[in-house]
Amino acid sequence: MKTSSGYWTAVIMVIIAAACYGIMSPVLKLSYNHGYTFQQITVHQVGIGTALLWILILIRPHSWSKLAFSFKHWGTLAFTGIFGLSMTTVLYNQTLEKLDASFSIVLLFQFMWITIFLESLWKRKWPTRWQWAAIVMAMAGTVMAAGLFHNKLTHIDWAGVGFGLAAAVSYSLFLFLTGRVAPDYDPVFKSAIMMSFGFMVIAALYGYKAFAGGSDQEWGLIGWGFALGLLGQVLPSVFFNAGIPRVGSGLASMLGAMELPFAVVSARLILGEPISVSGIAGIILILGGIVLAEYGARQKAADRST
Repeated sequence: MKTSSGYWTAVIMVIIAAACYGIMSPVLKLSYNHGYTFQQITVHQVGIGTALLWILILIRPHSWSKLAFSFKHWGTLAFTGIFGLSMTTVLYNQTLEKLDASFSIVLLFQFMWITIFLESLWKRKWPTRWQWAAIVMAMAGTVMAAGLFHNKLTHIDWAGVGFGLAAAVSYSLFLFLTGRVAPDYDPVFKSAIMMSFGFMVIAALYGYKAFAGGSDQEWGLIGWGFALGLLGQVLPSVFFNAGIPRVGSGLASMLGAMELPFAVVSARLILGEPISVSGIAGIILILGGIVLAEYGARQKAADRST
């Protein structure tokens, strides 16, 4: 079976989006280490990310012809932006504030089986044997790469656990809906609408605690907001909106597992966290699960074409 270059471009886009989320986790942890609060970081991250998306639209006048208003599309994009993209940011930021990064990423990675479950419910079909095998490999690799076998589950902040699992659900909702909402819209435009509605809610919830006080602290906070907005809002939302409609939310959830290897490596480079042998083995398992999922998707497409 011959696969178009556009398909592989979409696969690379989804992987880049997942990689951005992986790099964002240690950067976010570092911002907390500099004394900034969850509310300050979240408002600046989402607000600056939203502004950057609209700037991208303004400097791309050829895309303005696609800025058609549709109550149905805009309403669904608003729902996806609020309960999918922005709530993932809110919930995961709180998780990282309360739990270790390794445990937080394990909780977030429950999005893999949740997304495939949503896809199966939508299509009224059980996951394929390839999906089941890929899920098992990727989840086993996630636990190994995060070093959960070496961590004692004592003195855990269970509120953080709840936030982490809720973040997994909202992330799954985002992946599931992104490929189905307004597929003809420009990806940057879709992302800007999602983020704008999400930012309105976040500003209403946390805006009164958003500012750091002194000018030096505020400029530092703007810098962190720019970095996190770029990594957590602009690049992932644009690449996901461009890639997921092409590859489907089921395979996108598997490709999203690339977030963990990038999180582990960037945590080593940024925070100095060690990478264990089990961590390397877990990353290899995750990559194997991605390859298996991709192979299964191609086999299924080949069977339909014959």
